Amino acid sequence: MTPAELGYKMPPEWAEHQRTFMEWPRKEAEWPEPFQAVLPAFASIVKTISGFEPVTVITHPSLTNEAAHYCGSNVEILSIEHHDSWIRDNGPTFLKNDQGELAGINWIFNAWGGKFPSRLDNLVAPKLLQHYRVPCFNAPLVMEGGSFHVDGEGALLTTTECLLNPNRNPHLKREEIEVYLKQYLNVSKIIWLKQGWSGDDTDGHIDNIACFAQPGVVIVQVCSDPEDPNYEISQENLAILKNASDAKDRSLKIIEIEQPPADYYGDLRLTLSYLNFYFVTGGIIMPVFGNGKSDKAALKVLKKTFPKRKIVTVDGLTIARGGGNVHCLTQQMPVGKIG
Repeated sequence: MTPAELGYKMPPEWAEHQRTFMEWPRKEAEWPEPFQAVLPAFASIVKTISGFEPVTVITHPSLTNEAAHYCGSNVEILSIEHHDSWIRDNGPTFLKNDQGELAGINWIFNAWGGKFPSRLDNLVAPKLLQHYRVPCFNAPLVMEGGSFHVDGEGALLTTTECLLNPNRNPHLKREEIEVYLKQYLNVSKIIWLKQGWSGDDTDGHIDNIACFAQPGVVIVQVCSDPEDPNYEISQENLAILKNASDAKDRSLKIIEIEQPPADYYGDLRLTLSYLNFYFVTGGIIMPVFGNGKSDKAALKVLKKTFPKRKIVTVDGLTIARGGGNVHCLTQQMPVGKIG
């Protein structure tokens, strides 16, 4: 039977967390140089999150001492072989039923369409669920956690660029993918945006362009410069959202955040997004990118949107050089019964 048939669904990310999972960086995962700058930036995010809720850092067996040194004694270290650090995408998606019992989805992970090694990372989710004695549903679908966002009331946001990309599930049509999403995440309405940001090597993950702030409310990152390739992308996605409704047939309230100014690592334009923030219990961990005016404007929007949450900013520029940000580095386990 599927999770939906058994009464499980994915809670929204703003629901209370039991803990956060992260994966300690490895040089072999092609992090940009200087690699040594990545470790304190990553550890700073770990420590910031641990001020709100427990954090478990998954480490390659050879790096447990290094991770413990950087992250400190307030963090659990769990040794599991892995390659890369983006546990949002290769980790389990947690579910919960009406009795408060947790389960997890083990999606197929192929490293964003075969761009990088995936053998070890594809095994992290089932090993993690087994360690915490959480029931596991093996989904017959290539999927990454950063490619969808739910509101907890039956609606899901995603992009056609990612989910319909032939490098993921070429044998499946859009309607067939929708069936799997409904069966495993227990959603009833899927809102399809078109493209993600130009140059995003995840092929358009939703967690860089739009997310639910609460049921019926979507925050969307926009580009106001007609000369920027992201301008047309954001205008198209805005038009879709303005004409969309959620699972309860409500029109969506849309909150806009202007994208950060373009920044580069060598000749590569970085995929920068303020929406790659992470909900923690009672707070939000928000990446900033070293542009005071832009960072402050985005922070102001989030403070107004989430007046009851403490918003803490962290350096997102160093992490962005690796291709993702705070949301990509994290995976939440909701409060619930395990074992």
